[in-house]
Amino acid sequence: MELEDAVRSRYSCRKFLPQPVPRDTIENILALAQQTPSWCNCQPWQILLVSGEAIEGFRVALYAHAAQGTPTKPDFPFPLRYQGIYRERRKVCGVQLYQALGIGREDKTFAAQQSLENFRFFGAPHVALITTDDDLGVYGAVDCGLYVSNFMLAAQNLGVASIAQAALASYPEFIRAHFGVPPNRKFVCGISFGYADPVHPINTYRTARASQQESATWIE
Repeated sequence: MELEDAVRSRYSCRKFLPQPVPRDTIENILALAQQTPSWCNCQPWQILLVSGEAIEGFRVALYAHAAQGTPTKPDFPFPLRYQGIYRERRKVCGVQLYQALGIGREDKTFAAQQSLENFRFFGAPHVALITTDDDLGVYGAVDCGLYVSNFMLAAQNLGVASIAQAALASYPEFIRAHFGVPPNRKFVCGISFGYADPVHPINTYRTARASQQESATWIE
């Protein structure tokens, strides 16, 4: 796949088939993502790749933890608020999701249920949990963000759907305890991936992008 095709065709998949991705395909994705640039070539990302029986146990445990209303406590603070254009973009994205499922946005019960699907990884057979070293601070997290983007583009290039999930960083202490991760490894986000369900309506909608004029200022 050409780079432009991969960039333009990638989307956040929210319903996966149970079919696992072959190990060699995942290794190809990892090899491509490993080419990500980073500050001083530190390559701070460490990835927990959870599949098979491990993901099924993790899926059940994390969903139960979130469903009981446990307060979130991410390693990196979530946004304080969404205002102005950010609030509008977030609102439109949510409305599109509900419309794809034929559900009214006022249905708070559905909204809560759909939000919890994050912690089931939308049925994906694989999840990659992305961590950075605490000492590298926000710039380690920025480097991991670059890695996440390259991981998803590499996956798209190989016919594998994905979604980056900040929600999976909601409960870092729980995840560290579940997998025995040391406290200096801070969770940035997760990537659920696999093969997209081609008939589920939630995979039919696409979010819009701002124009170049809205995001870039030319100084000559």
